[in-house]
Amino acid sequence: MTVFCALTGGAAPVITALQLNAGAIAPETAVLVALLACLLVDLAGEEAASRWVPPICYGGLGTALVLLALQWDAPLEPSFLGSFLADNLAIAFRGVVAASTLLSLLISWRYVERSGTPVGEYAAILLAATLGAMFLCGSTDLVSIFISLETLSVSSYLLSGYMKRDARSGEAALKYLLVGSAAAAVFLYGASLLYGLTGGETSLEAVGLALQTSATPVTALALVFVLSTVAFKIAAVPFHQWTPDVYEGSPTPVVAFLSVGSKAAGFALALRLLVGCFESFDAQWKVLFTVLAVLSMTLGNVVALAQTSMKRMLAYSSIGQAGFVMIGLVCGTEDGYAAMVLYMAAYLFMNLGAFACIILFSLRTGSDRISDYAGLYQKDPLITLGLSLCLLSLGGIPPMLGFFGKIYLFFAGWADQQYLLVVVGLITSVVSIYYYISVIKMMVVKEPQEASDVVKAYPEISWNLTGMQPLRAALVGCVLVTAVGGILSNPLFTWANAAVTGTPMLQHAIAASESAAAALG
Repeated sequence: MTVFCALTGGAAPVITALQLNAGAIAPETAVLVALLACLLVDLAGEEAASRWVPPICYGGLGTALVLLALQWDAPLEPSFLGSFLADNLAIAFRGVVAASTLLSLLISWRYVERSGTPVGEYAAILLAATLGAMFLCGSTDLVSIFISLETLSVSSYLLSGYMKRDARSGEAALKYLLVGSAAAAVFLYGASLLYGLTGGETSLEAVGLALQTSATPVTALALVFVLSTVAFKIAAVPFHQWTPDVYEGSPTPVVAFLSVGSKAAGFALALRLLVGCFESFDAQWKVLFTVLAVLSMTLGNVVALAQTSMKRMLAYSSIGQAGFVMIGLVCGTEDGYAAMVLYMAAYLFMNLGAFACIILFSLRTGSDRISDYAGLYQKDPLITLGLSLCLLSLGGIPPMLGFFGKIYLFFAGWADQQYLLVVVGLITSVVSIYYYISVIKMMVVKEPQEASDVVKAYPEISWNLTGMQPLRAALVGCVLVTAVGGILSNPLFTWANAAVTGTPMLQHAIAASESAAAALG
């Protein structure tokens, strides 16, 4: 502090007014400590890493989730000179990211062991991606947003190409790197325009105030650049081209994390930038996101019908799911924002439950083709039941958790008169049910004599193999929450609403939207 004051001419009051408030990132600190511990243990050899890395990861992520729970409804204070804010919205999305990493690791160990890749190195990179995603959820400064975004992106590139002996994994990483680098450059250019328009400010609050009096073509251009980056991160059409190839070629546990953790961070970024910064362009960006939502729901669910690979089908499914979540973003109401948070929490369990089943099937057969699931109920009822429940939930079949998440989104959209989005959402939900049911039909309806050669050669069930117990725990946990969570969903509704009511940025935007609607009415 003395050195700082000397360099700044004794400007200590600045630090007093804007304290660093390091406690706001205590959950991220726990993840960082776990990351460093994984790297140190990895130096001791693969045997030591296989033994100690899993409990270290569980401890770090479990501690992060506990610290996030303790931050809930805490008094808001600026952190790190105003570049980070631990409000309820950030806590909710950071919790989704940390939970997605924990579940992804639970389903990873056996897969990584079979691939012959270092466990400690894999866990460290995944934790680095988690750090970037968690910081992105609470960043309130253009610089911190870009650093968090790149931390998440670079780690994701490494994870996508982690299967060094697999040509498809290398291809997926290269495609992801090229498209992701272009998206980062677009964001950086848009951020530079915003920096110039504000006269040298990078705080989102300062940018939002400056844009209220600066409705110029340059501002509109900055909005388009920023929106493009957000659309890339959440895999919205037409910025989705990387998704099917990356999902198909990347290691399956990595795809599980990208489908939930990275997407959750992308929606948190969308709320921070579009709601917090571009409030004066509210009508414009909502029109653009309406188009993106319609395209994503339509293309994602229709193209998924023709897929023969489970991972590729879930890739297009995730594009469609992003379109559903965008309904809540376009609404701009308290119910709409709460529906977004609720659906991301539901998506965490139903999607990762499906991926746990896919990993278990691929570990035993080495296959990813939907046709190879024919007659699976004879050999493995647990995978059949778990995958069926998760797919039904993704399709929005009652009384699964996904049904209540979609109903909440559709109700919020209808109340806000977003009739086009709700109608398209309902129609494409019916379309999605068809390809989800097709997989279930393949597993259940096929008779023993019709079963695929892969299933006929399916090995005997054994849950006692090394690394299978965590996979079983993740699968059972996700399936239980997916199946029972819909019936007991009231706590989730309350939590999602509290995430919105405890976020001043969203409350200000809701009040402004209601005032504008009242003036027009």
